[in-house]
Amino acid sequence: MLHNIAKLCQYRRKVFHILPHVRCATRRQLSTSALESPEVDVALSTGRILKISSGKYARFADGCSVVTIGDTAVMVTAVAKQKSQNASFLPLVVDYRQKSAAAGRIPTNFLRRELGPSEKEILSARLVDRSIRPLFPAEFRYDTQIVCNMLAIDSANPPDVQAINGASAALALSDIPWNGPVGAVRVGLVDNEAIINPTRKEMQLSSLDLVVTATRQNLVVMLEGRGNVVNENELRMAIKKGTKEAQLIINGIERLQKMYGKPKRALEPLPAVDGEIQNAVQTMSEMRLREIFRDYSHDKFSRDQAVSKTRTDTIDKVWSSFPAADPGVISETFNKFVKGVFREMLLEEKRRCDGRGLDDLRKISCSVNLHKPLHGSALFQRGQTQVFCTVALDSPESALRLDPIASLDSGMRSKNFFLHYEFPPYATGETGKIGPIGRREIGHGALAEKGLVPIIPNEHPFTVRLTSEVLESNGSSSMATVCAGSMALMDAGVPVQEAAAGVAIGLITKYENNDTKHLQDYCILTDLLGIEDYMGDMDMKVAGTRRGMTAIQADIKVPGIPLKVVMEALQKSMEARFKILDLMDETIGASRTVRKDCWPVTDRLVIEAHQRAKLLGPGGTNLRRLYLETGVQLTPDDETSFRIFAPSEAAMHEAKEYLENLLKAEKIPDLEFGAIYTARIVELRDTGVMVTLYPSMPPTLLHNSQLDQRKIAHPSALGLQVGAEIQVKYFGRDPVSGYMRLSRKVLQGPATAMIRNLDRPGAAGATAGATTNPTTSGVEDVKS
Repeated sequence: MLHNIAKLCQYRRKVFHILPHVRCATRRQLSTSALESPEVDVALSTGRILKISSGKYARFADGCSVVTIGDTAVMVTAVAKQKSQNASFLPLVVDYRQKSAAAGRIPTNFLRRELGPSEKEILSARLVDRSIRPLFPAEFRYDTQIVCNMLAIDSANPPDVQAINGASAALALSDIPWNGPVGAVRVGLVDNEAIINPTRKEMQLSSLDLVVTATRQNLVVMLEGRGNVVNENELRMAIKKGTKEAQLIINGIERLQKMYGKPKRALEPLPAVDGEIQNAVQTMSEMRLREIFRDYSHDKFSRDQAVSKTRTDTIDKVWSSFPAADPGVISETFNKFVKGVFREMLLEEKRRCDGRGLDDLRKISCSVNLHKPLHGSALFQRGQTQVFCTVALDSPESALRLDPIASLDSGMRSKNFFLHYEFPPYATGETGKIGPIGRREIGHGALAEKGLVPIIPNEHPFTVRLTSEVLESNGSSSMATVCAGSMALMDAGVPVQEAAAGVAIGLITKYENNDTKHLQDYCILTDLLGIEDYMGDMDMKVAGTRRGMTAIQADIKVPGIPLKVVMEALQKSMEARFKILDLMDETIGASRTVRKDCWPVTDRLVIEAHQRAKLLGPGGTNLRRLYLETGVQLTPDDETSFRIFAPSEAAMHEAKEYLENLLKAEKIPDLEFGAIYTARIVELRDTGVMVTLYPSMPPTLLHNSQLDQRKIAHPSALGLQVGAEIQVKYFGRDPVSGYMRLSRKVLQGPATAMIRNLDRPGAAGATAGATTNPTTSGVEDVKS
């Protein structure tokens, strides 16, 4: 027994001796594997390298990728819950955060940290969302979150497009079911040549800023862009080039997915609907629905009420026949059937639910100059979509200041034209809380702003704020904002060369097995209705002038559409835009020549350098008083010139009268350079004496160094007193400060010039070299 105990102790000593080495080896193995980062390099046609890596960061996430181009790096994570929330839609959330630390900056707010999402972050998040959402399976209804985190941002490569590629790679590498990947590129246009992923400096020369997201087989998933009145042919060329270039990124992500991607998790199938229930829903509602959609007298509300009544009746009757069935399942079955009937009727009859053909516009009416106090106003009515736009003109100091990161991304520090879009609940006949602006309003406002920026002249003396209020909405309120905003700008006297208009284009498709490459049938809808947007497969908004496109946004709800369909939709949008511009020109043509009394005016004030202190007043009190009394702002350009902004012509006249009285003074004698003048001492200071040459003159300093050829510490050493008169020589004014340059020291010898006394206007005559001591009282006065 003792022998066995000894062997056991010996075995334990060996085990405990080896175990630490095993643990250390395991740690080394884990740390080594942690440092391994699977990576692929995608060589774009421009020669730039796009790097996509994974496996190093955020390994608790379902999927993570880091996309690097230049020195800009974006990390994107994808996480989805394991259990469904029984939602009837995909609960997808995309968060895009710009970090000041990524650019080596500190936030400038009070807390010195990132606060709520900025407008740029919201727009970038929407860009990522619209690029990936169409490719999720219909059965996937799990809470999913995509987080785009800026690791590093340089001053050349914007991170928003790379966030799309990062989200695509993260979803492809994860176990989340997704029918990707997609690839995204930014396309610029310089000298009629398309440039892929241009740098910020190249974008300043580009007439186009277009983001193209595509999937396999050159299918377009998302378009977002702005153009400086880009010709349609150039736009088509850019879309084709971007779609082709996206295939390189897709191939790189697929290579990474094959090597390191996780197996996709199994989807829980949606609850199967009994065939008898489906047949019952069809039997009880099909004829009524077809009658509703063929009744062209319906408007938005009457049609919705008729469909809602049919839904209630159908659910009640089916439920009474199948009491064991879930009313929610019956309701969802009815909703799918309504969508199917609506789409089928469009494809079969080529006639829309309001009686229009596929290419017809709704009835349009518009008016301008609605309220006298407004600088500019316009009302645009298209069917049951009504938008009221107002323009406010203000001083350049009212320009919108961008935060440092947005400035680094866009290359602009401020904007002198910006558009604010408002969508209150009453626009759709609903009640709701009116509070902080939502993501939808920010997105629609940014799109309308892109459509109008190119028609605003660069050298405009005012800051322009355009406010769009949607009063009624039944589809395409953002494009109605472009139309109304264009007319309001013209009504406000902004020197717009040509009007801009916008229109929404829809799409209904028919295909099988998610094969959108080979469509069995489709129809393109011009001037989209709200119900057509809800039931359809695409909402493409295009704004522009007669010469070309200014803004485009394509929200596609199917897993990509062929380039042929995209090009056909662009052609339809151009034809519709010309019709809308004809109607707008009839309204705005006569009113553009009328000048309004409420328009602001600008002018320039030039003063002498020595008058600046008198104009400003102590601590700028004169300028503040001018602003409070007249509303006029004075902004210094340099030491002697000021820009004047007045809210009206009358205010400008009042301000000029105020300034004239402020700067009014008796005639200043013309002083001769090198002449000798009699100066009166009005104050003694430690640094010298304050003297005047004539009664209305502001006192000027004669420094101790210019009082005597000897070095003195105080003027009293020379016996000088207040009220005494001395002779000084005039050497002009200082070119910087405007102060007089006087000297008594240079006169400490024989007089070499005529002595003039400007303090005695009645004196006459002249004496040269009358005395050798300029401080004596025997000098003859000279009249100025």
